[in-house]
Amino acid sequence: MTAANLSAPARPGEPSTSLWSHTRYVIGENPLTAVAFLLFALFLVMAVAGPWLAPYDPLATNATAAMQPPSMKHWFGTDALGRDVLSRVMVATQVDFGIALSAVLLSSVVGIGLGMLAGYHGGLFDRLVGRVVDTIMAFPLFVLAMGIVAALGNTVANIVLATAIINLPFYLRVARAETNIRRDAGFIEAARVTGNSTTRVLIFHMLPNILPPAMVQISLNMGLAILNCAGLSFIGLGVRPPQPEWGIMVAEGAQYIVSGEWWVALFPGAVLMLAVFCFNLLGDGLRDIIDPRRRT
Repeated sequence: MTAANLSAPARPGEPSTSLWSHTRYVIGENPLTAVAFLLFALFLVMAVAGPWLAPYDPLATNATAAMQPPSMKHWFGTDALGRDVLSRVMVATQVDFGIALSAVLLSSVVGIGLGMLAGYHGGLFDRLVGRVVDTIMAFPLFVLAMGIVAALGNTVANIVLATAIINLPFYLRVARAETNIRRDAGFIEAARVTGNSTTRVLIFHMLPNILPPAMVQISLNMGLAILNCAGLSFIGLGVRPPQPEWGIMVAEGAQYIVSGEWWVALFPGAVLMLAVFCFNLLGDGLRDIIDPRRRT
């Protein structure tokens, strides 16, 4: 029985196994998954519409309003230049999510594609891919990202490239292992015997079985990519000021914590923590939704 059979429409009198019904069941059954999806929806709105929803210009300075604590006028307070912290946090969502999404998309497409080819064909290509993975994993990943950005320059494109490179081994390993397990399975043999090309076998028969564990990895890597972007910005190798970015804001506010202006670093750090928490929880929910074997 293939994955397609397991997701077939339910017969009259049987419970519905449609994707929408299954999604509602998964979200309703697990409150943490529902919270993760709500947080994701909130971050998505801020990433798309943050510049228009922000109550103030995130780059506008006002010396007379510098270092004001949270109030009804400035919910998250203001920073040393009088800029509204809430507005900067909202606009920074677009920057961090854009970099993380681009990096994860690049690394997942390349990693899953190469991993499936390595696991399906084996041989010399499989060994070469394994050595590339081992070489990347031999370095501390954040240090490797620092080295790449320092060598190429701290532009957004280079931050995306560095983040994609350090995430690449995760997808290569997942795709290679899943493909290696299933390449001699009955439904793969049947697809080959009926004349399907290697490309068609991998895309239409192998990929649907790899997506559930890959989606969990994608969700986890989104959180890691956001942390990586914020970490690079925190040490001065990421996004350049005055562009709003969570890591920059935490770095700028850290020096004022001792003197009592805690809000400058606290709110960007809290939002960063919520974003990583959201994607860590989202992974399990996406696996339950996408995996056809769980639609019962």
